[in-house]
Formats: sequence, structure tokens, C-alpha cells
Amino acid sequence: MPIVGDLRVLLRIRNFRRLLHVRLLSQGADGVYQVALAAYVVFSPEKQTSPTAIASAMAVLLLPYSVVGPFAGVLLDRWSRRQVFVHGNLLRALLAVATAALMAAPVPDWLFYVSALCVTAVNRFVLAGLSAALPRVVDDERLVLANSLSPTAGTLAATVGGGLAFLVRMMGSESDTTVVLLGAFFYLCAGLASLSLAPTLLGPDRQPTRPRLGTALADTTRDLVAAVRHLAAPERGEAAWALAAMTAMRFCYGALLVLLLMLCRYALADGAEEGLRLLGPALALSGAGFFAAAVVTPWAAGRLGPGRWIVVCSGAAAVLEPALGLPFAAGPLFAAAFFLGLITQGAKIATDTLVQSCVDDGFRGRIFSVYDVLFNVSFVAAAGVAALILPPDGRSVVLVVLVAVIYGGVATTLARVERRVRQATT
Repeated sequence: MPIVGDLRVLLRIRNFRRLLHVRLLSQGADGVYQVALAAYVVFSPEKQTSPTAIASAMAVLLLPYSVVGPFAGVLLDRWSRRQVFVHGNLLRALLAVATAALMAAPVPDWLFYVSALCVTAVNRFVLAGLSAALPRVVDDERLVLANSLSPTAGTLAATVGGGLAFLVRMMGSESDTTVVLLGAFFYLCAGLASLSLAPTLLGPDRQPTRPRLGTALADTTRDLVAAVRHLAAPERGEAAWALAAMTAMRFCYGALLVLLLMLCRYALADGAEEGLRLLGPALALSGAGFFAAAVVTPWAAGRLGPGRWIVVCSGAAAVLEPALGLPFAAGPLFAAAFFLGLITQGAKIATDTLVQSCVDDGFRGRIFSVYDVLFNVSFVAAAGVAALILPPDGRSVVLVVLVAVIYGGVATTLARVERRVRQATT
């Protein structure tokens, strides 16, 4: 197969391999660290977990992406990207050690969250830098393949890291601090691996006419506003509605995740350790649904069109979510985790396709920055709403029905949009 040959050629490029090692170690550490945080917040036997605590943890993990993300590129075009990887990963290792110390000490929760917030804020710069550095180690002919391979490999590394964290914790670790220290070790390894890259290899190139930082940040804000206006134009209505639909579906997924965490912690398990053993397979099944979506969506969206595939996904969720969720039993919830993973990721792939095809190339990057902000803010907002609705054990008919109504509203609204689009093109 030609793609196998291309992959072999790609992996023979020394600097690409080195950059990939940095990504794998860095994102593997992210997976370990994030699972350790979730386990500490939700499944520590000594803590009485609440939906509010889960919402706070989600805000810590995701809001830095939303706030820092659109502006990270401005700084990455001024700082040595190789040094960002070295110093960023070493800083995260130190901060992770600090997080472990705070877990072991009787300190206020807000201090723990500040430490975790700093780790995830630095993460935004490292991930953006990895993408920005890729064209410096791969030729134009293989850049598309490299862009496909690297993020996928990073996601797999994060998944493996999370699985390793679950394994270490369930094999007898006395506390979550051990798992956090494991994450710190991987961050340290990522920083040291970055030293194998030449200091000037990854750029950016020196530009004597570069504007002041304040001017660059103001220009970035104006560019983001211009991108939103571009997307709001009538001829790009299908893409704008798809983006709104995906934001609503991400809200639903976030609310259901909080519900699942609370059910695993209290209603479905006797104790924190048993709850953690339930959560692991549920998250694995959701991840399997994400990968299934990557297989099914190209065929389904090719036959139906991306917009109609989103309608099918949201409509199916409106039916399956209450049918599998309302029994509040482990078996149906495991099935729901798989199907909602498939549905959510399938809709996201279709939304990405619509935005890429409808938006002018000059606005595409900025609109995906806006997309990223909406994606994460809706997830955190969902956790906040769930915190207001969920009872202590997580059994909430109101939340399950509310999410089903939102899915149904997305399907109905987008079906009308698709009908108007097709009438306008015939």
C-alpha cells in the first residue's frame, strides 16, 4: 500500500522522529496527569465528591485552552519553539511535583486547582508549538501525511498514558500522588528529549520588522472578530449552523460525562475503588466509539452529505440517550458510552469537513481557533449546568431528558437548514 511506504519514509526522517518522540512523551504525560487529577477529584475515598468539584476540575483542564489558545501563535512566532518544548516540559514537571505535594498536604482546594491550571496552560503552548514546528522537519510533499500521523499518534499516547495511570492506581498505589509523580517523570523525559533537536531547527525565523507584542495581540483579536463575521455571511450558513450544532452536542456530551462520573462514584459502586474500575471501561468504550466514527463517517457523510450526517447523529442520540441512560444501570451506560462517542465524533468530523469546505482559506485557521474556544467553553458550561441539576448520587431524570431534548432540537433545526440549502441549490 502506498501509504505504508510513505509512513516508512516519514519515520526514517531523523528530525521528524525526534519531534514525534517529544509529542508522544508530552501527550502521554498529559494522559497520566489528567487521569490522576480526575481520580483525585472524583474517586479519592477521603473526599466527598460533588458535581461542583467535577465542574471545577473540567474548568481547570479546559479553560486555559480557550483563553490562551487563540493567542498562543503570537508568542510562538517570537519564541524559539525548541526552547518552548524544553522549558515548557521542565516547567510542567516541576508544577506536577508541586501538584503531588499539594495532594499530600492539608491545603485549600483552590491552591491545588491553581497548580493544575498552570500545568494545563503551559500545555497549550507545547501542543501549538508541535504543530507549528512540523513543516520545519518534513518536506511539503509529505506534510499532509505528517499532519495526519502526528496528532493521531499523540492522541493514542494520551490514551495509553491515561490507561497506565488507571493501571498504576489500581495495582496498589497508596494515593494519587504516585500517579501525578509518574506524569511529572514523563514531562521531564519530554523536556530532555527536546534537547536532541537543534536550537534553531524549529524556528521561528528572525524578522526585524516584527510588530510589538501588544500590537500583535490586538491584531489577533481583530482577526478573530473578522473570522466570525466571515462565518456569519449568508453563503456560509450551513457551516455556521453545523458549528452551532456541534457546540450544542459537545454541551450534551459534557453533561453526560459528569453524570457518568457521579454514577460511577456513588450509585453504581460500593466505594471509590470500585467506581474507578467501572469508569475505566466506560471511557475506553467511549474512545472506541471515537475511533469507530473515524471509520464510519467518511462513508456515511459521503452518501448523505456532512450536514445530513450530523442530523442522523443528533437524531440517533435523542433516541438512544434516554433509552440507555434512564435505567441508570452499568450495562446500558456502557453501551451509551460507545454510541455517544461514535455520534459525537462523527458529528465533529462532519462539522470539520463543512467548515473546511465552506470557509475561505485565509480565514480557516482563525475560524478553527474560534471553533476550539466554543468546543471547550460549551464542555465546561455543561459541567456547570450538571452541577446545578445533579443530586449527590448522580441519578437525574431531569438531566437525561434535558440532554435528549437538546439533541432533538439540534436534529430538527439542522434538518430544516439542510432542506433550505438543498432548495437553494436546485
